[in-house]
Amino acid sequence: MSNLLAPAGNMEKLKVAVAYGADEVYFGLKNFSLRNFAGNFTIDEAAKAITYLHERGKKGYATINIYPFENEYTDIVKNAKELEDAGVDALIVADLGVLSQIKKAGIKSPIHISTQANTLSPQTVMAYKELGASRVNLARELSVDQISSLQKGIKDIETEVFVHGAVCFSYSGRCSISDYMTGRRANRGECTHPCRWQYSIVEKERPDETLTVAEDERGLYLFNSKDLALYEFITPLKEAGVTSFKIEGRMKSIHYLASVVSLYRKIIDGEPLNIEETQNALSKVKNRGYSSGFMKGNITVDDYRFENNDSKGNSKFLGIVSNINGNLAINVRNKMRGGQNVEVLFPDGTSFNSTLPEFLTDMDGKEEQVLNHGKNMVLKETWPEFSIIRTLDETTG
Repeated sequence: MSNLLAPAGNMEKLKVAVAYGADEVYFGLKNFSLRNFAGNFTIDEAAKAITYLHERGKKGYATINIYPFENEYTDIVKNAKELEDAGVDALIVADLGVLSQIKKAGIKSPIHISTQANTLSPQTVMAYKELGASRVNLARELSVDQISSLQKGIKDIETEVFVHGAVCFSYSGRCSISDYMTGRRANRGECTHPCRWQYSIVEKERPDETLTVAEDERGLYLFNSKDLALYEFITPLKEAGVTSFKIEGRMKSIHYLASVVSLYRKIIDGEPLNIEETQNALSKVKNRGYSSGFMKGNITVDDYRFENNDSKGNSKFLGIVSNINGNLAINVRNKMRGGQNVEVLFPDGTSFNSTLPEFLTDMDGKEEQVLNHGKNMVLKETWPEFSIIRTLDETTG
């Protein structure tokens, strides 16, 4: 059986991931993960998250996947022990020193190897098994054929593959441009994503003049890559024996989580793949265009090149059905207008169009034509908790 592994930058996102079909959720603490700006969890919050997951038959994995300096190992091992005591189902690590120190400390939590470790071969997978790992997230640079071959060369260890989300132009995300340009280190969880920035050329004799290198009228986005979307490869990867399909996005929105997790849930469960419907579903959320990466073998320029720096998305997230003091209501996240045509996405992945009432009633009983972010709208329909309300297209938002 193949599992769906979803990201969670905070507790709300964790609950959304579970509601929309994730079997497993990964999250980070305030320190020592590669997404320092994701919100993240304290140890107490992580313990509550793990309890929430276990009560619903789900698993929770904690990321400790930076490459640490010598003086940080003591605190990392302390965090790992606290996570073990909280019942974490696995610790995600990249650094061999972290793996070694966790084992030396007698911590029994399973170890998963991060994609940052650049695992490309069955020999490396089995070496990690000998060192005590129970799962390896394979490098994104592998093709589906290479993964199939790799699976035949391993035994008694799980594998994981990233199937959707933002990717780094650098090899398996190991990049130093952010450090060079801003002093924030990508491999320490501080990446400022300079590969997404717009660049120009300066001619030596004209240092005050910038020359735009045109891919479009806005300039050349030299390193910017398309997002990964491997929905067409789920079946062959399942047949190859991949244990878990991982979605990127601890810093992404709950709209992204709901849309992407529900889609891959259906695909993993064997629902017939309709390419047009799938692409339409993915176009709802912000994206930089989609690519299948290395799945077919070597990539071409067009696979990862993105023509401008704007994230596209033809739908705007308006609100989410939440439990407000024991009552279900729509928690407004973007301006909602009375009479607005919207789309509603249920946690089971079904969606339909609806029209909001002409006047929107807040929880104090006041009727308004417009409700802004932070307001709670009385829900008169029987929509389940965590349902997403969004515009039909961006022009209606």
